[in-house]
Amino acid sequence: MPELNDAEPNTGQPDAGQPDQAEAARRAAELREVIRDHDRRYYELDAPSIPDADYDALMRELRELEAAHPELVVADSPTQVVGGAPSALFAPVEHGVPMMSLDNAFSIEELTAWAERLDRRLEDQGRVGAYVAELKFDGLAVSIRFEDGVMVQAATRGDGRIGEDVTHNVATIEDVPAKLNGAPPVLEVRGEVYLRLSTFRELNEAMLAAGGQAYVNPRNTAAGSIRQKDPAATARRRLSFWSYQLGQVEGGPAFASHFETLEFMRDLGLPVNEHAQRIEGVDEVVDYVTRFEARRHELDYEFDGVVVKVDSLAVQRALGATSKAPRWAIAYKLPPEERTTKLLDIEVSIGPSGSATPFARLEPVFVGGVTVTTATLHNEDQVREKDVRPGDTVVVRRAGEVIPEVLGPVLSERPRGARRWEFPTTCPVCGEPLVRPEGEARTRCVNYDCPRQIRGRIEHFCGRSAMDIEHLGEQRIDLFVTEGLLGDVGDLYTLDYDRIRSFEGFGDLSVDNLQDAIEASRGRPLDRLVFGLSIPHVGGANAELLARSFGHLDRIVAATPDELSRVDGLGPIIAESVHRFFASPRNLELVEKLRAAGVNFEGPEVADVPQTLEGMSIVITGSLSRRTRDEVQALVKARGGKSPGSVSKKTTALLAGEGGGSKRDKAEELGVPIIDEDGFDELVETGRLPS
Repeated sequence: MPELNDAEPNTGQPDAGQPDQAEAARRAAELREVIRDHDRRYYELDAPSIPDADYDALMRELRELEAAHPELVVADSPTQVVGGAPSALFAPVEHGVPMMSLDNAFSIEELTAWAERLDRRLEDQGRVGAYVAELKFDGLAVSIRFEDGVMVQAATRGDGRIGEDVTHNVATIEDVPAKLNGAPPVLEVRGEVYLRLSTFRELNEAMLAAGGQAYVNPRNTAAGSIRQKDPAATARRRLSFWSYQLGQVEGGPAFASHFETLEFMRDLGLPVNEHAQRIEGVDEVVDYVTRFEARRHELDYEFDGVVVKVDSLAVQRALGATSKAPRWAIAYKLPPEERTTKLLDIEVSIGPSGSATPFARLEPVFVGGVTVTTATLHNEDQVREKDVRPGDTVVVRRAGEVIPEVLGPVLSERPRGARRWEFPTTCPVCGEPLVRPEGEARTRCVNYDCPRQIRGRIEHFCGRSAMDIEHLGEQRIDLFVTEGLLGDVGDLYTLDYDRIRSFEGFGDLSVDNLQDAIEASRGRPLDRLVFGLSIPHVGGANAELLARSFGHLDRIVAATPDELSRVDGLGPIIAESVHRFFASPRNLELVEKLRAAGVNFEGPEVADVPQTLEGMSIVITGSLSRRTRDEVQALVKARGGKSPGSVSKKTTALLAGEGGGSKRDKAEELGVPIIDEDGFDELVETGRLPS
């Protein structure tokens, strides 16, 4: 569980905004009780009930209270101790060198203030000098002891002094060598047990396929796995390990810097993260933090910050430590991706195809870099499974650009009398019944003339990935539908522009721009049109398959389910959906309306070139010098291959240009061949990978 930055104490009198001593004592006692409970859940049960960011806020409040009222500090306060008590299920292990926690910085200003404090503390001994920046992994800290190169013991951190013996479980981790050649007589290695994201996804897929319940997150799964009583169960989880620190060492070489110890561990065959970097000065530390904050979702493992350490071991010794953390290291925490907030209500939105999706109305909360007020709840089953209720305190997650999601309730804070939420039986827009087809997770409004569906289909048709009609956003579409100008996408091509000019906010220039955008859309490629029609189950890739395979919209309309299912990549469900869509008289009428408007129905000509890449999957990364990425993807498809966006075991080759990052790492991990542009040309020409 993260700790707060070791702030300099404020020994002055509390200002008018601070609580009086009696109130401060009451609140401090309350915070200690709450934090200890969360420590137990995190360290001992591997089942935290609140996100790290909310825990950090509680710790910060307690630290600030104790700084303002030093008389409130007690020896067993969570601000003065490390971690949680070791479990009674495992034999205790006393650490020869205590495994301390780290203080935290939550902003660049706090990070630079920490560095300035170190320089002031050193005074006449000189400045700090170089730092080492490392990613802060989200896993479980362990210590592994080697004697004469042989692993003899592994232990969790526990309370920093006493940990749990997990030797047999750590021995199942492939990253941990059973023997180190050239190691000193005693070598204690410290690091993090974690679960790769790809492994986590595979474990969850297997669990769900077997009828079990998915694991919550990689960190909890890794921590729970290392505490299994049966090492065979741990082995099945396929854990990984990064080493990042030396503990007790006897008879080894003398080191002058922390970075030397990382290189020493790497030379012994221990896994050391490749992103650890020796850095000169705080400005470069800030650059490192900024760079990896942007790469937060590129790597195959979770990290929630950057650990910054003074590189010189002599300077580390001079700086020393507090009761729980070294002064010479700090953990910079990235902005939280999970927070708790109040669930005000659960409502239902109607999508373009009639899907009724429940979503949460939330008290505003800052998470994932933005202020969130709504979050998806996916479908009726998810609401029931998570058992979230209006009035609950809930955990909200927003990672990268992903739509915010409610993960679940904090049950300990559920108000008395909170009632289960029931899915509505009628559409909140048109009032018609909602229907959940047998075997489907989605509930739908089946009223084709539901105003929200009409607007949704038009919004989808105008979208960038479909017909790409600019100057026609949601508000304008809503206005035109309300005013009776639009009843379906075919009406776009017969709009009454004179009437539109009479609406407030529509001058000649804006109307002309709108008309030009609609005119330009008539010539869009066939796959854009097919995608824009909102055919159930047909996304952009399937629309492209249909366009390339049939070459004309009329041939898609006339195709039988059997003919459609023979298209490689479609399958019977999509084939039946396409056939059913064009069997509808209403949709056939729409096709004729689009034909009369002069919308392009012609598909791309299939190039008569050898299908040298048939059955191959070519992924692209980095900057290419001879062709654009789109040109390479088009060439691969023309030669019968596929060009997905990510590397997997099925990837034939990775075409790597300058600056390739995580995809190259993944290819190397899976043993996927990596080729340059010359190798790609040879592959296209011959159908064989270069030797």
